[in-house]
Amino acid sequence: MDTDDALDGAPTADTAARVREVIAGAGVSQREFARRVVMDPSKLSRSLSGTRRFTAAELARIADEGRVDAGWLLGTRPREKATPHAVGVEGGRPLQIVRETVRLIAEHGFHAVRVADIARACATSSAAIHYHFPGRAELLEAAVRWCMDEDTARRAARLAEADDAAAELRQLIALQTPRTEQQRRQWAVWLDLWAEAARSTAVGRLHSEYYRQWRETVADVVRRGAEQGVFRAGIDPEAAALTLTALIDGLATHVLSVSGPSSAEAADAMHAALTAHVTHTILAP
Repeated sequence: MDTDDALDGAPTADTAARVREVIAGAGVSQREFARRVVMDPSKLSRSLSGTRRFTAAELARIADEGRVDAGWLLGTRPREKATPHAVGVEGGRPLQIVRETVRLIAEHGFHAVRVADIARACATSSAAIHYHFPGRAELLEAAVRWCMDEDTARRAARLAEADDAAAELRQLIALQTPRTEQQRRQWAVWLDLWAEAARSTAVGRLHSEYYRQWRETVADVVRRGAEQGVFRAGIDPEAAALTLTALIDGLATHVLSVSGPSSAEAADAMHAALTAHVTHTILAP
C-alpha cells in the first residue's frame, strides 16, 4: 500500500518537506504528531524520509490537524490560497458508499457485490455511485484501501497508548481477535480477499502489501522489545512476525466459522492461545 496507495502525481520529497513544516508548526514531537493523526509512527518516519509515500487518507488527516489545505501539501495550490481545516477526502457520500460496499463484501463475498446492490444499500441510483467511482473495480479497490487505512489508524492509536513493546504486542493481538461485529466484518473482508491475492489481481496485490506492512509492524515491535529487554534476547523479529501472523490467520478463520454465543467462546480461546504463544516464545523468561 505504500506506493500504490499514494495519490498519483504526489511529489514525494516536496510533500514530505511540507508535512515536516506542518509538524514543526504544531510544536510537538514527530511521535506525538503521529498519534494525533492516528498514523503508525514508523510509517510517518519512512514517509518523511522518502522510503514510502503518504496515502490520501493520511494526507487528509495531516491537513486537518495542521489546519492547511491538502492541495498545498501536494503542491497543487499555493499556501496563501489554502483553506483552513480542509475537509477529509473520505467524507460525505463517498464515505457512505465505501462503508456500505465493505459491509456487503463482508456479508456476501467480493464477487457477489454489484453496483446496483451498493446503490440500493445507499438509497440512491447506480448513476450516483458512478458519479463518485467510475466503475465497480475502482469502487471495490477504494473499499479495500479504506479498510486498510482504518485498520492502520486503529493500530497506530493502540500502539501510541502502550508503555512498552510487550504492551504493544498485547494491543496488536487484541485488535486482531474478532470479538466485535466490526472486527468480524473486517476479517470477513480479509478472508475473501485471500483468493484475490492468489490470483495477483490489483486488489489482491493491495491485500498482499497490507500483510507485508502488518508483518513489518510486528517485527518492529519485537525488535524494540528485544532492545528493551522485555522479549527474548537473540529473537528473530521477522520469523516471530511470520509465525504470529500465521497463527492469527488460522485461529481467526476458525472464529469466523462459529456463529451465535459460541463465537465469543471461540474468540476467547483464540486470544488465550495467542497470549500463550507470546508468553512461551517471545517474552523474556
